[in-house]
Amino acid sequence: MEDVFDDYPAGAAWDEMFDHTTGPRPAYKQVHAALSGLSSADLRARADTLTRSYLAQGVTFDFAGEERPFPLDVAPRVLSGEEWDRVAPGVAQRVRALEAFLADVYGPQKAVADGVVPRHLIVSSTHFHRAARGIQPPNGVRVHVSGIDVIRDEVGHFRVLEDNVRVPSGVSYVLSNRRAMAQTFPELFAALRIRPVHEYPRRLLAALVAAAPPGVDDPTVVVLTPGVFNSAYFEHSLLARSMGVELVEGRDLFCASGRVWMRTTQGRRRVDVIYRRVDDEYLDPVAFRSDSLLGSPGLMTCARAGTVTIANAVGNGVADDKLVYTYVPDLIRYYLSEEPLLDNVDTWRLEDPGALEEVLDRLDELVVKPVDGSGGKGLVVGPRASCAELDALRARLVEDPRGWVAQPVVQLSTVPTLIGDSLRPRHVDLRPFAVNDGESIWVLPGGLTRVALPEGELVVNSSQGGGSKDTWVLGSSAHRRPPVVVAERPASVPQTTAENTDPNPNGLRVQVRQQQQARRASGTPTTAQEAPTC
Repeated sequence: MEDVFDDYPAGAAWDEMFDHTTGPRPAYKQVHAALSGLSSADLRARADTLTRSYLAQGVTFDFAGEERPFPLDVAPRVLSGEEWDRVAPGVAQRVRALEAFLADVYGPQKAVADGVVPRHLIVSSTHFHRAARGIQPPNGVRVHVSGIDVIRDEVGHFRVLEDNVRVPSGVSYVLSNRRAMAQTFPELFAALRIRPVHEYPRRLLAALVAAAPPGVDDPTVVVLTPGVFNSAYFEHSLLARSMGVELVEGRDLFCASGRVWMRTTQGRRRVDVIYRRVDDEYLDPVAFRSDSLLGSPGLMTCARAGTVTIANAVGNGVADDKLVYTYVPDLIRYYLSEEPLLDNVDTWRLEDPGALEEVLDRLDELVVKPVDGSGGKGLVVGPRASCAELDALRARLVEDPRGWVAQPVVQLSTVPTLIGDSLRPRHVDLRPFAVNDGESIWVLPGGLTRVALPEGELVVNSSQGGGSKDTWVLGSSAHRRPPVVVAERPASVPQTTAENTDPNPNGLRVQVRQQQQARRASGTPTTAQEAPTC
């Protein structure tokens, strides 16, 4: 029988499964043995089953204006318990520092007075909103949910690539991936101690309830969505259903008597906590964009009065600014009196003396990012850019150095990924999700592993054509389990689900009135190619 790992290449990047000197790494030994025991046809059949499962569940995303099933690769990404115990505390530490920073930014700004960060860094940020200044969250939490993007570099060190504390998305794919993989590989779930992810909806709901205004004993929590045409609508509906709360749109809410109310068939109902999946600028047409139909007039007034909690807090985007990212290690030292547990990727601030000149000289060697970009949009990988693209970028950098940062090209770690009928290395990152209830920060074991599917591609975002993997964090005794032997079988054979990822299966009423929102086409994925000599 052919081996699905035949001719698996050794590259410059750190491979998560293989040490190319000694073979499969300890955390992967049983997964490697299981995958090696499958024929190419059986592995492909299981991959096709995953795709059909996602289509049946409606697990889709918007790519270039087209709704597609979210690609889930059949080979998992595995982290040992020891590896995770390095990542999770680093993520929690970073969230604590960003919480302190946001409280300071919208409060006394002591870090500015003490010279830790320059004032112009804050006030020039696109996502710094003066309308949020002075609003005090009931339990002091502004970052209820965060997604901290982590990569592993060429020597195997974990580094933070960027912070997401506005409206981080992707956790629904973590839950859906786990359910699908547990049905596809029940033998592995029976043999390995894989830390569960099904707690997330309960943890999120508990954090939202804890954030309710004072004096509210039984708070009403809602999930606010832009509508069915939003690319993350699947996630919004899944989280609302899993938490057992209402999924609402802006026109389902109204403000009266200093409070937020929800229209229901039984009359109005008070709303205490809004888990919003609408960007700041569209949340309240009175405070922000007057043409917005996605939010509800008066939300910011009620938030300032303390009668409703908006999660995540308005104005958090200043902490997502990629120029602020370069200061986070200093913020950890300043606010927490600790050394960072996870390093940043080396980054040039183009406003620093001499930095712009150095970056312009090396533009064809670096990755350049807009400071307020997301989803890989606007990113330029110098070694793959054309001469015309580099010339245009050079002009933009000279005109607006505050709007960009530059980083060396980091060879993200690779994981075996099913390409055709065999497994090949593809680059990945990891987005661990953290939930803050005001008492502690809980980090979901594993998180979302995103994988760049074209060979050599480093941009992993789904909006740029990437896919995902189920991320398995092993318990401490996983390595003592006996080897796994996976027998070949038709993919249609029913299997036992190893884990229930929906602790509250009771569905809510279908939302029949959907706010129309235009689809926004994103760019097509970049393929690896040789850059011309400029």
